[in-house]
Amino acid sequence: MAAAMAPYLDGVEVVGVDMRDHAGLAALIEDVRPDEIYNLAAMSSVGLSWVNEQEALDTNGHAVAALIDVAKRLPQTRVLQAASAEETADASSSPYARGKAYARDAVASAREDGLFATSAVLHIHESPLRRPTFVVRKITRSAAAIRLGQLDRLTLGGLDIVRDWGAAVDHVAAMRGMLAADQPQDFEIATGVLHSLREVVDLAFDEAGVSDHWSLIDYDPGLKRPADAAEIRADIAPIRSALGWAPLHQFEDVVRSMVRADIARLTTGVEEHLDYLTL
Repeated sequence: MAAAMAPYLDGVEVVGVDMRDHAGLAALIEDVRPDEIYNLAAMSSVGLSWVNEQEALDTNGHAVAALIDVAKRLPQTRVLQAASAEETADASSSPYARGKAYARDAVASAREDGLFATSAVLHIHESPLRRPTFVVRKITRSAAAIRLGQLDRLTLGGLDIVRDWGAAVDHVAAMRGMLAADQPQDFEIATGVLHSLREVVDLAFDEAGVSDHWSLIDYDPGLKRPADAAEIRADIAPIRSALGWAPLHQFEDVVRSMVRADIARLTTGVEEHLDYLTL
């Protein structure tokens, strides 16, 4: 993964460690002694967590508790844990969400013990770097491929979900603000605006210049998650009030930029390039 992301990591030292290797993780943190830790490492797919339950619980929950235990020994270190809106939604019974909830409890406990620790409840955030296994990138990649004659049809599990889709760059700005604050607080990070998956499809195919796109879409119920909320809302009033943060990028612009990046990928054969972040 680090090699694939190399175009975006100029000046960054990448050190590989398995989050489930608690001793290795502790050694790395104690060696670096960071001022800030942003933990976004996780089994990030709710669907995959049903297949690999123990791995999801270990990665999303137990590894975070181990990380926090090490951070407690470093007085200058501040920790932000990426929590998830799925923890209290219809997918709360998933191994993914249960692991995330365990991690959030560990953060709350550590804060009571004096660690500057926060949980950022991240709603969905997209960018051209999103992996194609996630539905929005699957749609943008497919729209680009259909435009270029490299794919005939797109198969989805359904169009029922409604979500708060934001821009990854905005979410990162919010997380940085959380660790720069005077006091640790947990916040939801989102846009406060809901959109449907149907809107994503329309935007993606419009940007790709593909007409009559609904005739090119098939449906496979087998692609649906075992448990999934039809709608997940966010309240961003607290973070606006406390930190003055607000999202700067529009949902429509994010989806369209992802399509443009996928068209460039499929045209040039270059999967990752710094220019994809500014298309």
